[in-house]
This record gives sequence, structure tokens and C-alpha cells, in this order.
Amino acid sequence: MTDTVQKILAGDVRAAARLIRDIDDGEPRAIELLKRLFPHTGRAYVMGITGSPGVGKSTLTDRLVRHLRTRNMTVGVLAVDPTSPFTGGAILGDRVRMQGHSTDDGVFIRSMATRGQFGGLTRSTRGAVMVLDAMGKDVVIVETVGVGQDEVDIARMAETTVIVLSPGLGDDIQAIKAGILEVGDIFAINKADNEGADKTAQEIRSMLEMEQSAGLGRKDWAPPVLKTSARNNEGIEELWAAAERHRSFLAAGNSAYYRELGRMKARLELVDLVKQRAADEVMAKLHGRGGLERLVDELLERRTDPYTISERILDEVFERKERLDQERD
Repeated sequence: MTDTVQKILAGDVRAAARLIRDIDDGEPRAIELLKRLFPHTGRAYVMGITGSPGVGKSTLTDRLVRHLRTRNMTVGVLAVDPTSPFTGGAILGDRVRMQGHSTDDGVFIRSMATRGQFGGLTRSTRGAVMVLDAMGKDVVIVETVGVGQDEVDIARMAETTVIVLSPGLGDDIQAIKAGILEVGDIFAINKADNEGADKTAQEIRSMLEMEQSAGLGRKDWAPPVLKTSARNNEGIEELWAAAERHRSFLAAGNSAYYRELGRMKARLELVDLVKQRAADEVMAKLHGRGGLERLVDELLERRTDPYTISERILDEVFERKERLDQERD
């Protein structure tokens, strides 16, 4: 185990890939290794890139990686796909990502599935970010399809969250519905060579101004709205410049709002982890006793309700009833 840690700290790609695979598979050994790696983390700059399907996130990420490599920065990329809630398979797992970087030793790319975990990105992705951080990557980019809770989840994990939009897809309405104005640090209107880019950019700026005037916006930081064309490699340098400004802003530590936001992120991370570990323990005990299918049968036959079943499970697994009886005595 110590040998694996040393290899990862030395930048060994194979050791890092094996550990990320073990994290993805939920291997207990992976948790012990992450505990040892944690003191060596906190140096990488973590960027989140999210947005609706079809807005060009993967191409934008590819161009951003190219730009970072011209600056001699090492990069880790985690491309996170949503997962079928029934089969556990990655819905978009057949995407081919950033093939041009496959032979670059300064770039590590891994495609992952959320597998329906609490918070979508919580356990596997967060652990993978920690591995890439410990192995010395300067920048870690987490790219996720912006569906469901993923926009909010990526904001919990990343220092800077880039929301990618594109003209003609109704993203202005989607922004209001998903609440992404609240979590976006930078907004990139991609495919800016298409008709309607200026209109979309202005609509997003107007909504941000309305949010700010209502006292709901992020204090001390006005999220920039940029136009990019990943296909034509335009606006990438400006995007990175905006990210560096946001990183410097955070590093200065002058914003009470962002200090509290950092505490909130750490709090949510801990709560998510406790939830996941508790759920794992409950399900392991249920499967071990063969009780899960029996409880499902009771539910389907309407012999009891899901609320009573959940209370019974918690009473049994955590011996809650006996403890409550002892407290009453």
C-alpha cells in the first residue's frame, strides 16, 4: 500500500489509473489509500465544466487542455457521464474523448460514470480528483453533462465552475429552471459563430444583473459572460484568463461570502460522504441477511408501506430501537 502511494506521488500513471478504477468499483482498499494521499492534496486548481448536452463541452475542454499545455501546465481531465438509474451503465459511455492527447504524458484523461450515487459526482469523482491532485497535476478539469443535479454537484467540488451555453437551444430558460446562475463562476456562450450568440450572452448578463440587484448574486465577484467557438479555437485564451482571475480572487481570501461558501462546500462534502458510507453499510447488511428482496415483496404486495420498512431497516441495522428503550429506562 505504501508503495502505491509513493508511485502516485511520483506521478506514476498506471498506479493512478488502478486506484481510480478501484475507487470507481468501491473497493475498500481505495479508501485507505485516499486517506494516505489526502495530506498531499490541495495544490491542483480544480475547474468544473458543465452544460446541457450538445453545447460543445468536450470540444471546449479539449481546446482548453491544448492551451494549458502550451503554457507547460500538466492537466488531469475527468469526463463524467450520467448513469442509467436501473442498470448502472453509463448513458454516454461510448463517447470518444480528446483522442489527440492520448500520447501526451502531461495529460491524464479518464471517463467515469456517476453510477447513481448520492450527489451524482460525490464519491468516485471526488476521490479521482484527489488522486490527480496528489500525483502533481497543475489543473484538474471535471467535465460533466449538465443534467439533473450535476451542475450543483460540480460547483461543490470545483474552485471555478464554468457553465457552457450555446445559442438557439433555449439555454436562457434552462438557466432559470436549473438555477445555474447561482453556481456559475464563468459563463461561456460556445458556438458563438452561430446566429443568436450575442442575444444569448445579453440575456445571461441581464439575468445575472437582476440576481445581483435582488441581493441574490455572488458577492464581490461578477461572473463574466464570454463568447467562445471551440470548433474554431476562439475565445479559449480569454476563458483561461477569466479562470485565472477567479482563482486569484479566491486565493486573496478577502471575500467573507466566498470564505463561508468554502466552509459550506466542505460541510456538504462531509455530509455526502457520511450519507454514502451509511447507505453502503445498510445495503451490505441487508444483502448479507438476504432481507432486501423479502422487504421488496412486502412492499409490492402492499403488506406494509415504504416508510415503515425504512424505519424497520434503520432500527435493525443501527440497533436504534434497543438504544431508545435503554434511554427510556
